[in-house]
Amino acid sequence: MAESGQVSTGVVVPTLGTRPQFLAECISSIRRSSECMIVVVIPSGATIDASVASLVDLVVDDPLRGLAAAINAGMQALPWSVRYATWLGDDDRLTDGSLDVTRAALEHGGAAFVFGGCRYIDTDGKELWVNRSGRWAVPLMRFGPQLVPQPGSLFDRRVFDELGGLDERFKWAFDLDLFLRLVGRGRTVYLDATLAEFRWHDGSLSVGGRAGSVAEASSIRRRALPRLLRPLSFMWEPLLRRAILFAGDRMNSRLTHQ
Repeated sequence: MAESGQVSTGVVVPTLGTRPQFLAECISSIRRSSECMIVVVIPSGATIDASVASLVDLVVDDPLRGLAAAINAGMQALPWSVRYATWLGDDDRLTDGSLDVTRAALEHGGAAFVFGGCRYIDTDGKELWVNRSGRWAVPLMRFGPQLVPQPGSLFDRRVFDELGGLDERFKWAFDLDLFLRLVGRGRTVYLDATLAEFRWHDGSLSVGGRAGSVAEASSIRRRALPRLLRPLSFMWEPLLRRAILFAGDRMNSRLTHQ
């Protein structure tokens, strides 16, 4: 457990409380990643296991306006002493010591946010593949697929607040919207290390709602383009959307035939 005022890093975990085993793995992985403050955002009336609750610093009521709003509520509950922050899905995990590494990169690099590799795992935790996108994934966000992993990323909490937090109009691709805005506010650091594990399964919001997520990301990319290029985006966006959906179908097929 972290003592308020003595830690500089916070992690928000939104949950419905319906996946207790995944949540337990998630919270335990955060504790192994570094000393930090953990805030769980959960609907009023839902419960978490006592063993998990003992590892959590603060529990906040979910405002029930969507996932982005839940994460924003958790961020707003962090004390001012928390300089760096991120969020993690309740079915995902951080790798051991990863927060120590990302925090050091922000402290010494003066960047707006940092990210690294992300291992994709199945329901049982078996590795499917590893996203090692690299620095080039940042400029690609404006024109191509979103390959900057949110799990394992860390950003400057002051910049996050100045930007107004996550845009609650978005249901799925609010991380892409945030990263594009963060890029405009400072340098981005890529770390050649696997920082987190993303669990690919139908219960995941980004997996189960892939069609909506892809369409939402497309609108965000178009909005982020220079004004003169926006009318030309029809030349590549439909093909890009189909390619992203095809890649997701291949991943689902791989899971089915394991």
